[in-house]
Order: sequence, then structure tokens, then C-alpha cells
Amino acid sequence: MTVASNVKQCMVTLKAAEATLSSLAQKSTEDQAKKLFHECMLEVGKAISDLKKRIAQLEFEEPQFKGK
Repeated sequence: MTVASNVKQCMVTLKAAEATLSSLAQKSTEDQAKKLFHECMLEVGKAISDLKKRIAQLEFEEPQFKGK
């Protein structure tokens, strides 16, 4: 697997984690748990945003990875 493929797979995994945290935040009955899940979801969202920038940089530097 190439670096670009690994980074893209990591982003897919983080998106799944973000969705799970969102679901847990919505289903939780405790306010403290809701808040914690939501905060974690936001942090994962920041990591996803950073990875998107890194993927764009990788695709710019190595055009053969674009769209794969």
C-alpha cells in the first residue's frame, strides 16, 4: 500500500469513528456522556480536516495518486 492509500484509509476509518461518536452522543441519556461524545466527535472532525489537507498535498505532489 502506498502512503496516499494509507492516509486515505485512515480518513475512512476516522469518518466511521466520527459517525459512531455522533450516534452515541444522540443516543446517550446522560448529559455528561453526550457532551463527552460530542467533544470527541469534534476532535475527530479536526483530524479528518487535517487529513483532507494532507491528501490534497499528496495528490498535488504525486499526481498518480489523485482519485485513487
